[in-house]
Amino acid sequence: MKKIIPLFLAVLSFTSIKAQQVSDALQYAQDDITGSARYRAMSGAFGALGGDLSALNVNPAGSAVFISNFASVTLSNFNQKNKSNYFGSQTEGSDNSFDLNQLGAVWVFKNYDANSKWGKFSLAVNYDKTNNYNNSVYSQGYNPSNSVANYFSSYANGIPENVLTGNAYEFLTYNEQQAFLGYNGYLINPAAGNQYVSAVNPNGNYYQENSIESRGYNGKLAFNLATEYDKRFYFGLNLNAHFSDFTTVSSFYEDYLDSPGTNSTTGVQSSRFTNQLYTYGNGFSFQLGAIAKVTNEFRVGLAYESPTWYNLNDELKQELSVNCPDCGTNNGNFFADPNLVIFYPTYKLQTPSKYTGSLAYIFGTSGLLSVDYILRDYSSMKFRPANEFTQSNAAIASALAVSNEVRIGAEYRIKQWSLRGGYRFEESPYKNNSTIGNLNSISGGLGYNFGDIKLDMAYTYAKRENNQSFFSQGFTDGAAIDNVQNNVTLTLGFEL
Repeated sequence: MKKIIPLFLAVLSFTSIKAQQVSDALQYAQDDITGSARYRAMSGAFGALGGDLSALNVNPAGSAVFISNFASVTLSNFNQKNKSNYFGSQTEGSDNSFDLNQLGAVWVFKNYDANSKWGKFSLAVNYDKTNNYNNSVYSQGYNPSNSVANYFSSYANGIPENVLTGNAYEFLTYNEQQAFLGYNGYLINPAAGNQYVSAVNPNGNYYQENSIESRGYNGKLAFNLATEYDKRFYFGLNLNAHFSDFTTVSSFYEDYLDSPGTNSTTGVQSSRFTNQLYTYGNGFSFQLGAIAKVTNEFRVGLAYESPTWYNLNDELKQELSVNCPDCGTNNGNFFADPNLVIFYPTYKLQTPSKYTGSLAYIFGTSGLLSVDYILRDYSSMKFRPANEFTQSNAAIASALAVSNEVRIGAEYRIKQWSLRGGYRFEESPYKNNSTIGNLNSISGGLGYNFGDIKLDMAYTYAKRENNQSFFSQGFTDGAAIDNVQNNVTLTLGFEL
């Protein structure tokens, strides 16, 4: 028999590993173009240039291009707007935040031995916020056929009913926990053969709302060593420490009272399913790079970035509330709310490696033009232990593909002023090119050189479309989202 799950003081609990999705892996594999204002104004096309602390993220050889010791600090305003289309209903969500997204310094040591071709070497430390996860997405509309109850029944099918009534929530597997919520929240009913059916009105046209609020970041601290040889060749190495900390709160609401043809006196009338996921961890990667001056004007760069090896932790809190007047007592209000924070075992993620080829042409002291080409194979990502993520890794290999990215940047100098612009195109990481679409971005900026102090400003616009499902299985409908990012960045740099 079903029972109402009472509220009690929140405690911590541990359970078996949580299923991971393709979208979870991509949060760590994809990087925004963040960093200094000069770097952002030129869309990150710095692989053959160097001379900027954020350029070390592309090619670690770039620190040896500096002539003297240098430091910079960067502040940004990060704005995101998300236009949603869910079965013809248009809604919009937005988020705006300020942060310190770059801080670093480089020390240049010259070799005064006239007989050596090793002219100098450099040491640098630089922090960049590689991803800002602050975002808000809101969707609403009428779904013609599918209810969120199908999500819970997809997990419940095959599980004996006594498992959902005779075991405490915290001792169940992740799949059993999802079934437990739907069963004890009266959204699904048992049928023959350990199968379950939806308890909601079968007529369709369900009114639904989905909101997702996320807060957090992914950052990288690079320890850099580079050297110059024969005043023509530059070689560099980065050892990178990665940090991740973000929280996502999603709330899905379904209202049958607002659905055409619904009987307001019987059956389930509304439900709200809330998930709060906190993910945190750290990782390591390394980078190797080289820059060559083919002529005084023409430069070539080549860089390799290893996979990032993450150790990650998830903490999840879920609750389901349902209004069903004729389902039992408690005035028809049911709460499948264990009020537990579930700690899942630490797991590992390996992101794809990255290859960057770069060309740059320097027009004396008047300006420059730079192009970067970046290649990543997203299908090579893996969760570990592999035997516990067989389905997740198979889904990654099946859904994702090799992605090409092109960055173009230009700079023109007028005395102490510098005018900059850039363009970036990144292919979708998905084979179908629709779950996440291609990214297009333009940027611009200006800088002023006071001598020992430099002040730079940049503006970046980026747009990407995506069609990601609200849930991973059972109920896989989702909204078409147009995501637009507008960023204003200010950097103060000074010679040490």
